[in-house]
Amino acid sequence: YDPGTNLIYFGTGNPAPWNETMRPGDNKWTMTIFGRDADTGEAKFGYQKTPHDEWDYAGVNVMMLSNQKDKDGKDRKLLTHPDRNGIVYTLDRTDGSLVSANKIDDTVNVFKSVDLKTGQPVRDPEYGTRMDHLAKDVCPSAMGYHNQGHDSYDPKRE
Repeated sequence: YDPGTNLIYFGTGNPAPWNETMRPGDNKWTMTIFGRDADTGEAKFGYQKTPHDEWDYAGVNVMMLSNQKDKDGKDRKLLTHPDRNGIVYTLDRTDGSLVSANKIDDTVNVFKSVDLKTGQPVRDPEYGTRMDHLAKDVCPSAMGYHNQGHDSYDPKRE
């Protein structure tokens, strides 16, 4: 909860059933970071990290709130979320706009990158779970790259 924006931030889990061919489309609102008005419950924004999650990543990990200066020296209210899909997301927590999305490290191979304009992950089809393909060495595995343990933020280390 951020009293300055009066928003509650949380993540939603993965879609079902696990078999991705049985549920076409993005499976909207799964794998999403929400910012909701604490008084009304109205969703002010929703950012879907893994549309059509086919790996069972369940994006409910911690949301870290910080105030940081951008490259122009302007103070920004940010939300950072290291996701089980192997990407660390940073959003502007006032409106949900994507600031950055970077792989935790180079072993993450299900996504090549995240398009910062669209917010969409760029998938590597070699590591997809479709029924007509045998994927090997998928990273992260179904266990996810980052579990639900808490992280910390040190404002002295940018």
